[in-house]
Amino acid sequence: MALESFDSKESAEGRVLVPRGTFWRLLRYLLPRWPRLAVALGALGAATAADVLQPILVKIFLDQYLIPRHFPRGPLIELASAYLALIGLMAAFTAVQLLLFEVLALDVVQQLRVDLFDTIQRLPLAYFDRTPVGVLVSRVTNDTEAILEMFMSVLAAFIQNASLLVGVVVAMFALDARLALAMLILFPVFGAIMWLYQRISSPLFYAARHRLSLLNAKLNESLQGMALIQHMRQVGRWRADFHAVNDAYRAVRYRNTQVNGVLLRPLTEVVYLFTLMGVLAYFGTRSLTAAVNVGVLYAFVSYLSRFFEPVNNILQRLNSFQQAMVSAARVFQILDDPGWRPLPVGDEHPKITAGEVRFEDVSFSYDGEHDVLRHVSFTVKPGQTVALVGHTGSGKSTTMNVLLRFYPLERGRITIDGHDLRTFDEEELRRKMALVLQDPFLFVGDVASNIRLGTPGIDDAAIERAARLVQLDRFLSRWPLGYQTPVGERGATLSTGQRQLISFARAMARNPVILVLDEATASVDTETEEAIQEALAKMREGRTTLIIAHRLSTIQDADLILVFSHGEVVERGTHQELLRQRGLYYAMYRLQSGEMWAPGAS
Repeated sequence: MALESFDSKESAEGRVLVPRGTFWRLLRYLLPRWPRLAVALGALGAATAADVLQPILVKIFLDQYLIPRHFPRGPLIELASAYLALIGLMAAFTAVQLLLFEVLALDVVQQLRVDLFDTIQRLPLAYFDRTPVGVLVSRVTNDTEAILEMFMSVLAAFIQNASLLVGVVVAMFALDARLALAMLILFPVFGAIMWLYQRISSPLFYAARHRLSLLNAKLNESLQGMALIQHMRQVGRWRADFHAVNDAYRAVRYRNTQVNGVLLRPLTEVVYLFTLMGVLAYFGTRSLTAAVNVGVLYAFVSYLSRFFEPVNNILQRLNSFQQAMVSAARVFQILDDPGWRPLPVGDEHPKITAGEVRFEDVSFSYDGEHDVLRHVSFTVKPGQTVALVGHTGSGKSTTMNVLLRFYPLERGRITIDGHDLRTFDEEELRRKMALVLQDPFLFVGDVASNIRLGTPGIDDAAIERAARLVQLDRFLSRWPLGYQTPVGERGATLSTGQRQLISFARAMARNPVILVLDEATASVDTETEEAIQEALAKMREGRTTLIIAHRLSTIQDADLILVFSHGEVVERGTHQELLRQRGLYYAMYRLQSGEMWAPGAS
């Protein structure tokens, strides 16, 4: 269903043409590289000039030597040498400009991918909530690859063929100004073909890119859930779903191929044949009243072929150009996305020191319509441990999300050490607040790199201290490579408990002021849980700790327990105080203890 809803949204976008200025915005990436671009354009101009001059030499040979049957050895050798030199220069300059344009293309797309990846890293979590991962992967890979193709071949081909077209027109005017003037009518004809192609193909390219994104999303989702798919015997259903998305992509590309087959080369070939007939008729009519210069006739017909050759090349590359423009529009759509992660406001730049956390009448909604939190207020004093409990969907994790400023807060106020949460710099929040999730995420590398996670200032000694604190070292002592033990994707080669211990060490290596544990022991085996519970007591010493707990037995020593229900704090107190109230917490505790309880029972 998620893919289908995204499909409808993207399909609506697919009917929108590429925004104006997309092409020029892409070209701005070339400005810092203008010296190399200038050399490439110079080589391109030289290659074009060498190409345009070749028919002139053939005309000279026909008019001055072949028709008069005059073949002096020296001048003919010079003429042939000049012709061969032009061919050699054209080949050399063409090779130089192609190499330079390809290097420029690689540099531009490398920078574009860096910008895109950097932007994705800074997008708010709400963006990822509504966008499949495969769609973003497609933007970074397939879309930028289409832009690379445009810079490597299409842009150079457009400039080269446009230059050749101008040179051919100038040469035509030099040969026969009146006929060349009549040939100018072809420009609006080709302009109309290009305009029509763009109008028809743009929605098709949007649809094709969207279908390819869905294909990547479906593939990513199936690979991530392969164990469950095979266990639930859903291979056939997923195969059918994948085939449906793949067939939809093929259908769009097939329609695009049909458009290309009609509007590109076949149509220009028809125009070329009619133009050639017109030119031959023109010279044939003139031959009835005056002599026709054979050299001029040859040169003009040759230039006519060279006139249509760049036009055909441009039209043939319109397919790649249009794909690149659609891909660029999709890339810039992310770069320009206004939904940035909440940024600090004001010039205060406070620091987190004691770790006091205060919620003041906080309400929050993900969609702007249904409140997930309703008027939540509580205070966590420095060094205290506060546990958040409640049924699934009661608002516990959302409370942590707004505290960590993953989502912007619009109603109510959150303060840390008396300063509004919105005034803190991102770096200060991330450095002084540590988060441990129920499902720890490990990256490809080794144990040490996953604990350090690229954070400067965390040396080997800090890693070892953190490992000892959470008792990870007792597992590492059994592994031959110790801290250099390889970690596969998402830590697939490790047990759940081992992954969780590494995530605990990762949090402790930063020595945070505020520690947030989101169901951190829910998936840990009993033996590992005992080790973690012992480590938690040490971890909580001297720092503010907020725990989202599923197993109530793990938070009985918390200084304060907040009981959430439907986004509200309905009970608060210590473990013993809440048991005496015989409310929702009491019911949850009795159920987890294996005792039956019903409302109103004593």
